[in-house]
Amino acid sequence: MSPTKTARPAFVCDACGHQPPKWLGRCPECNEWGSVIESTVTGPTVSGRVVSSRLPSEPARPIAQISAAPARAVPTNVSELDRVLGGGLVPGAVVLLAGEPGVGKSTLLLDVAQQWAAGAGTPSLVVSGEESVSQVRLRAERLGALHDQLYLASESDLGSVLGHLDAVKPGLLVLDSVQTISTQGTEGVPGGVTQVRAVTAAVVSVAKERGIATVLVGHVTKDGQVAGPRVLEHLVDVVLHFEGDKHSSLRLVRGVKNRFGAADEVGCFEMHESGISSLADPSGLFLTRYQEPVPGTCVTVAMEGRRALVTEVQALIGAEVQGSPRRTVSGLDSARLAMVLAVLERRTKQLKLYNREVFAATVGGIRLVEPSADLAMALAVASGGLDLAMAPHLVAIGEVGLTGEIRRVGAVGRRLAEAARLGFKVALVPPGCGADATGGVPRGMEVVEVADLRTALQSAARFSASR
Repeated sequence: MSPTKTARPAFVCDACGHQPPKWLGRCPECNEWGSVIESTVTGPTVSGRVVSSRLPSEPARPIAQISAAPARAVPTNVSELDRVLGGGLVPGAVVLLAGEPGVGKSTLLLDVAQQWAAGAGTPSLVVSGEESVSQVRLRAERLGALHDQLYLASESDLGSVLGHLDAVKPGLLVLDSVQTISTQGTEGVPGGVTQVRAVTAAVVSVAKERGIATVLVGHVTKDGQVAGPRVLEHLVDVVLHFEGDKHSSLRLVRGVKNRFGAADEVGCFEMHESGISSLADPSGLFLTRYQEPVPGTCVTVAMEGRRALVTEVQALIGAEVQGSPRRTVSGLDSARLAMVLAVLERRTKQLKLYNREVFAATVGGIRLVEPSADLAMALAVASGGLDLAMAPHLVAIGEVGLTGEIRRVGAVGRRLAEAARLGFKVALVPPGCGADATGGVPRGMEVVEVADLRTALQSAARFSASR
């Protein structure tokens, strides 16, 4: 028989769980002071360390006895943001909003804080680590975001931020930005990996404990990723990307992670002189209205998350040049354009593009990267090369393969419904995406299945000639 294990003292860090062999004033793992406590245990060891047990902060309960009411979302009254969040902000949830400098993050969140203060019944607190309160006040005047329950503070120390929480007791906290806040007792410079991790962990803990809906503004790197440690995205409940071109008024809030709703939603906003506003119907931004049909254009329906957006693709075919002709794109995938040009020239026998410059772009600043725009891209190029204007009531949806076949894409029913709502009457779709696959053709729309690129060109030319 094995000897009975006797109780022996053990030491464990209350902050990170590290178990040193003796008591220390400072944990060597997380560098926290006074966090090592004594825990007398009996039991097995793992890798030479005692596996200690502690009293849980809250006992486990049957799932049927747990109320879901504290996790109900509170609307922010900013419709497009509520759409992405899944209904609104959940008390105690932490949202990370990341985006490039100058895209409008602070403007959007100031509007959200004002709407919360006016409608949620609890104060909102905006803490800026990058601007003074006077600068934020000037922006608030321009936006019309002045309210007695909206509080402003300019701090860069975490302890001071927690002091403001004690004084104001807000229901919403906006921290702009998490990279500018530092905490004493943690090594590293503000914005460094250690500081960002420590600040975020502390803010998440306070938000959960007090039930404060919290939005953290995050910086991005050169390639558009959230700056800081990857654990930052794991600590928060929701991760949103704020995207937009500085030369366009369109802004997109794209959900990346959401513990309370769908993670593939997209919200559309428009920037203007008086601030930012939601766009419930943004499709009109991506279309050009012509008095007469113009060669080199074709309309498709793109999916941004679960939202269908009718989008126009334009192409311009230049004159013949010596050497390597240019292939310039704006809002499209250059690799897919090159593939579509090669398939057009090889499979249709009607276009010679190897020595001609090609320029392709989208309208309104939207970026199309999904393969469903291939067919519209091919028809726009063919329309420009053959000087044949497409019918103004025609949309094209489908992926183009290397052999010229038109492949199926997803959400065809939603795409066709959106196109029909805007008045389009003819849709070219891949085989198997007709009435049987979509559950019915929208009223007033004719759906034509095209098996390959040559058939698509013939069908487009037929409808264009009969318009």
